[in-house]
Amino acid sequence: MSFVALADALETCALLPAEVRFDLVYLDPPYGVGATMTARLEAGQSRGAQKRESGPEAYEDRDDPDALAAMLSPRLGAIRERMAEGATLYLHLDYRAVHEVKVAADRVFGRGAFLGEIVWSPGNGARGARGFSVTHQTLLVYARRAEDRALVLYNADDPMLREPFAETSLSMHFRNVDAEGRRYRERVIKGKAYRYYADEGRRLGSVWTDIPAMVANTPIRKEGTGYPTQKPEKLLERIVRASSREGQTVADLMCGSGTTAAVAARLGRRFVAGDRSELAVSITEERLHGQGAEFTRVATPVRGGAGQDGPPAGADRRGRRFSSTGGGGG
Repeated sequence: MSFVALADALETCALLPAEVRFDLVYLDPPYGVGATMTARLEAGQSRGAQKRESGPEAYEDRDDPDALAAMLSPRLGAIRERMAEGATLYLHLDYRAVHEVKVAADRVFGRGAFLGEIVWSPGNGARGARGFSVTHQTLLVYARRAEDRALVLYNADDPMLREPFAETSLSMHFRNVDAEGRRYRERVIKGKAYRYYADEGRRLGSVWTDIPAMVANTPIRKEGTGYPTQKPEKLLERIVRASSREGQTVADLMCGSGTTAAVAARLGRRFVAGDRSELAVSITEERLHGQGAEFTRVATPVRGGAGQDGPPAGADRRGRRFSSTGGGGG
């Protein structure tokens, strides 16, 4: 069973059925850009940091790095308690707060649970003349605990986890051609011969430059929802394929536009999507309904003076201002 919740990550972890465990978690929190982030839902509106022509507010992103780390720590702890044995967490950040959050995450999971980091180059951003422009984002990768490292799933042979060989390597080493015309090289390691084909590429490293962010952030592509800092489906597909199997549960408790849940559903995984932002959850549910995904709305506590839970599925995508515990643009 899959779930969607209009709730903070702490609430979502507390409200889910006891038997629900996360096999993979992707978390895309605010980055601390110092602005109210807005969505583009109609022609003529702008998305991103709020200005006069902006669309509806999606979430607040004004916390400094220390405040972001403090906000995330208890939520990471709650998520850790929901992670299955051998589960993996991907924590998506940028240069503004990644160092502070890394220290906080090490305290939650233990330094021995840190599996490494992925550097993603979205392919956009200004190029300044006063120094090196920051043109990458960082995904911190954790096991549930250090003792689980050997149990962590990684589908190394999935085609999405391969990349082309470097041109220098191709020209220097792939000089043999088999009967079918395929270029290859052979290496003998400890007396055993291994053959590598040029057209199969090599296993993917930790620097990803082949997934442009623009495909998810333009109204001329079907994938774009107008939600600020939406991540490309290809990015989440690579993560889901790498660290989960069909039928397992993929969680994104700061789900933004719902990319993680949409990809998980398409790939035959169960999903848990949650966010504090009504706008985020409305867009997520509309997106999931559009691809025929089935899910259950988690019953959330009564909020404020309205005397009602969050809006029903398909509610008006108006958005409201929430604290920075709302999701980024997943």
